[in-house]
Amino acid sequence: MSVGNDDPPEGENLQNKVEEHKGIVPGKKLFGTFGGVFVPTLLTILGVIMYLREGWVVGNAGLLGAWLIILISFSITLATGLSLSSITTNIRIGAGGAFSVISQSLGLEVGGSIGIPLYLSQTLAVAMYIFGFRAGWLWIFPDHPAIVVDLLAFTILFVVAYISASMAFRIQYVILAIIISSFISIIWAAYSGSMQEPITWWGSFAGSPENEFSGIGFWGVFAVFFPAATGIMAGANMSGELKNPRRSIPVGTLSAIVLSLVIYMLLAFWLASSASNEELVSNYTVIAEKAAWGQLIVAGLLGATFSSALSSIVGAPRILQALGDHKILPASDWLAQRSSSGEPRNAMIMTGIIVFLALLLRNLNAIAPFIAMFFLLTYAMINMVVLIEQNLQLVSFRPLFRIPKAVSFIGAFGSFFVMFIINPIFSLLAVVVVVLIHAYLLKKHLKAPFGDVRSGLFVAIAEWAAKQSNKIAPSNERTWKANLLVPVEDPNILAGAFHFLKDITYPKGSIKILGLTGKVDDKKLTSRLIDLTSSFRKRGVFSSWTIIDTETFEQNLVAGMEALGGSFFRPRVLFIHMDSFDGQDDKIRNVVKKASQHNIGVLILAVHRNAVFGRMNSINLWIDDHSPDWDISMDLGNQDLAILISYKLKKNWEASLRMITNVQEQHNVYKAKEYLENLAEIARIPNVKDKVLLGDIRSNISKAPQASINIFSMGPDPDFDFIRSAVERTGSSCLFALDSGEENALA
Repeated sequence: MSVGNDDPPEGENLQNKVEEHKGIVPGKKLFGTFGGVFVPTLLTILGVIMYLREGWVVGNAGLLGAWLIILISFSITLATGLSLSSITTNIRIGAGGAFSVISQSLGLEVGGSIGIPLYLSQTLAVAMYIFGFRAGWLWIFPDHPAIVVDLLAFTILFVVAYISASMAFRIQYVILAIIISSFISIIWAAYSGSMQEPITWWGSFAGSPENEFSGIGFWGVFAVFFPAATGIMAGANMSGELKNPRRSIPVGTLSAIVLSLVIYMLLAFWLASSASNEELVSNYTVIAEKAAWGQLIVAGLLGATFSSALSSIVGAPRILQALGDHKILPASDWLAQRSSSGEPRNAMIMTGIIVFLALLLRNLNAIAPFIAMFFLLTYAMINMVVLIEQNLQLVSFRPLFRIPKAVSFIGAFGSFFVMFIINPIFSLLAVVVVVLIHAYLLKKHLKAPFGDVRSGLFVAIAEWAAKQSNKIAPSNERTWKANLLVPVEDPNILAGAFHFLKDITYPKGSIKILGLTGKVDDKKLTSRLIDLTSSFRKRGVFSSWTIIDTETFEQNLVAGMEALGGSFFRPRVLFIHMDSFDGQDDKIRNVVKKASQHNIGVLILAVHRNAVFGRMNSINLWIDDHSPDWDISMDLGNQDLAILISYKLKKNWEASLRMITNVQEQHNVYKAKEYLENLAEIARIPNVKDKVLLGDIRSNISKAPQASINIFSMGPDPDFDFIRSAVERTGSSCLFALDSGEENALA
């Protein structure tokens, strides 16, 4: 037995991907752990907040309060770094960093909905870092025009990044040396006796000069400091440029986070014992004044802002190029292009244009909170990806670096918590933006060259729901759907009934096609079944296919029904097209009996050679003779499936429906008519006509009004002579229904 799967394999380029990760890419410069991940991540974390705001944090919160804020902040980023490390050792991460990680687990739509705002945030962050650089520069040279400083800094950054990431990383080594020298200035000051002030262990949270020291809460101070702990994606964004991202991202990112944590904790201790609370709260440049050589602190501040801008302007185009690679954005082919040396030059040009326009705005305060929110959403999603994969327990999730579930949970919860602590309004707006982008990408029907875990997630949810449903509601009468099992020997015949099957099952039903070998070449049969299932799906009906390699038609079909009967979402109705099995009446009769024994309903379609389904504007539903007792009860006998199918065709065809019955005696005509009216009302089928014929059904068939299709109920031992005569006498296609016992038209 072979089972259909319309999703393509990951591709035939696995060897190419392996070679990329080993650095075997002609003309492309790849980076190692230290230069490609550790240094850019460390320099991004050790930023402007460390130089200008950590003293203020210590002055407000005291040393213990500052340490608590630092530990909470870094626990969230460390948890995210551990989650990132875990997932990158489980996948063949491509270009785009977080975008690649999220896409390979939750699909391109989710990855793109995070990747697009992440790219814009990374790009706009370049402008904000340039503004920070300008503030430090004007501190030294107050007479220099601000716009000139901004544009000159941008030009240098853009040229460096455009030439190559390698050049940018070489410059970062110089910046790293400058920042280390600023730490030497602090260490020398401590060695020279600067730490003479009594330590305030818990602060009074006085506030800031901007609010005239009117007070601030613990979480308000936390919100100011937390961006200092971010920036952990600087190395991961370069995933497509690394020799071995599976090793470099975990080692480089975690090392940078741990070292940064140690630096922030020690710096807080030095500040608390080197300056008074009044100095710390009121003077943002207290580090420069207390250090041995303040000029080195200013140089470190300029280096920190410049390096952060450089990391962002190098990393952002890589995200944009990855988005283009997967056709997520307009002009994707142009954005995805790389130079002969592997540089995303077109994406770099687009990024430069956005940064330049942002600089012309002169003030990004209005959207600055968005930047932090999108970074935090990215962190939250990375943790969620790992948490989902851990709980699904799929065999495909076998990372070389494993972490407890509590770590990914803390990272996810902490990221969302911090978002709403910092700015609840902007957090909600950021979530809305992501949801809108996701809705847009869903309409694009993106096709990924890799699999993801969404199907596993949905199956896990579906299995849980099915188990709960079986516990609390063993009866399926209220939840019945037209889930069909359709055996097929000749796909051409099924294609003729395509729209009819779609109209029976749409919108919530499903079609399981059971391909039977023998009449059609196996490859051709497989190809046609794939086309048919794809066509059903495009029209809103879930469909799948399976092929049974069989010599004995009815025995294997029965075996297929029995096997599927034990599944969670088993087909409830067997659909038989008479033309598919012409001349096999005995075999079909045996299959129908077996289906009835296994509580599977049956529909037998007999198509008129000329009428087919007519104009699909009218339906005749034949109701059995209930003489002499025409009282309605919840048990309609073997009529429920026929009524339900008639209702679905009426609705999907927008057709008229007529209920017809026949009686042997005149005095039962009134009772039969009243029965039909009551049945239509209780079954909640509007605008139903009724007709009562006097005499036997075989003689009355030809007297019925013309219709696109006539629908009858039948027993477990179908009369094929009657079926064929009904088609000829009505001059229309006919459908014959046998209940499974799980339908109830009155439920």
